[in-house]
Amino acid sequence: MKSSHVRKLIKPIESAYSEMFSGRVYRVGHGAVSVRNHSGQAEQTVVGVHGFLENHCYFTQAYEAPTTELILLTCSNYHIPVNGVTPETPDWEVSIKSLAGTIEYDACILNQALSNLPTTRNVRVHGHSRGGAVILEAIKQRPELFEEVELVLEAPVLPQAKLHGLVTTLLEPVSHGMWPWLIRLINSAPSSAYGQTFFGKMNPRKKQLLGKLFSATRDHLTIVRNIEDIMDWMTRTDTSIYNQVRYGTFLIPAVDRILDRNAMLASARHSPTTMRIVETEAPSHFITLDSKEWVPGFDTLPATAQG
Repeated sequence: MKSSHVRKLIKPIESAYSEMFSGRVYRVGHGAVSVRNHSGQAEQTVVGVHGFLENHCYFTQAYEAPTTELILLTCSNYHIPVNGVTPETPDWEVSIKSLAGTIEYDACILNQALSNLPTTRNVRVHGHSRGGAVILEAIKQRPELFEEVELVLEAPVLPQAKLHGLVTTLLEPVSHGMWPWLIRLINSAPSSAYGQTFFGKMNPRKKQLLGKLFSATRDHLTIVRNIEDIMDWMTRTDTSIYNQVRYGTFLIPAVDRILDRNAMLASARHSPTTMRIVETEAPSHFITLDSKEWVPGFDTLPATAQG
């Protein structure tokens, strides 16, 4: 990448969205992990991995039970979407050698969180979109951590899958130097101009979380690196990565204009039979935001099933 392009791309993006948060926030490398306070005795742990240009608030309303210990990743070079909490550096943090902004780097953050934070035996790791790829990469790095972990891969980025044709067509003419200009244009346009096409039917929570997408990262370079890395990861990652997967659920939307739904399904079918493929009626890529009804109940957790 030309140095002039890099200079334009590393200009900081101001944080535009956050919510009140009660809990602890740990800085891990260029990312973070937040642990929400829970009022009841924790019966299950959910680790949420957000998607491209999202933040951890994607999961907060889907997992509101007082008995749920909720652990939320903030991917590398993304803004931490919390108010009123000062991030701390944990003594268990380990330096990450991978390039920040890549799936590989964020998988290292996930594995550090999974190694050190859950306090229950009933653990679910729920990833949306790019978060699905982060989870699969984390399993590849540390398969032993996931032996008794349930996965929820929601509209996930998967090996040998691809972007929706509409997204590919939009991205093809965009050079690195155009990104800051393009993002300013998108941010100045009303989301209604493109929202319905890509986000499907809107509701209050979708408007809240998807209205400031292009302010989620700390700089434009992370946006470019994320996109290029997602496309590269899907191409170079073989479906043999599923050999380490134990159990869980693929949530597939009825309509997806971000990722190619058919390629997603074809890839998911290479997974073990212990992975359920649920073709939901969700009208967009954002299944959880369309309706919480699609999020599996905790009776599917391995330790729960064993009694």
